[in-house]
Amino acid sequence: MQQAETTLSGSPPQFAPGQKLREYETIFLVRPDLAEDLVDKIVERMRGIVHRDGGKVIKVENWGKKKTAYEVKKNFRAIYVRFLYLGGTKQVAEFERNLRMTDDVLKYQSVKIADDIEAATRAVEADVKLPGDPEMPERPGRDEAGFGEGFGREREIPDESEIPPLE
Repeated sequence: MQQAETTLSGSPPQFAPGQKLREYETIFLVRPDLAEDLVDKIVERMRGIVHRDGGKVIKVENWGKKKTAYEVKKNFRAIYVRFLYLGGTKQVAEFERNLRMTDDVLKYQSVKIADDIEAATRAVEADVKLPGDPEMPERPGRDEAGFGEGFGREREIPDESEIPPLE
């Protein structure tokens, strides 16, 4: 186990000048109630998997907690993380396999961005952490006077003499 940890935390591999890889983007959703340090731990684990298999992480963006378009595993919000990296098809399969095994990851999707990128020339960008959307209540509270309260109670019923005749 110790040897696997040193492999994951080791320095990124050096690339030959002519080595070409594919560029991929993977976006995954993490449980919204997860602590920030645990999200960082998942990101570092995934970064280690890319480095271990001979890839290169270009950029990691944590978009913060956002509302999802629909309910995902009983959650209406999730923490969005975007991973941009260079690698091969086997790397993507391993990346997704590890996401699948992580219980805190709700959903993921990988997309190929480009073919034949020279790994040595592609610069590594700084990680980005965005604040996300502000917390909004699920539903607005009700007024103290409930719906329809008072409707028809204060209204007086007119006498027959006040009602105009029908023509």
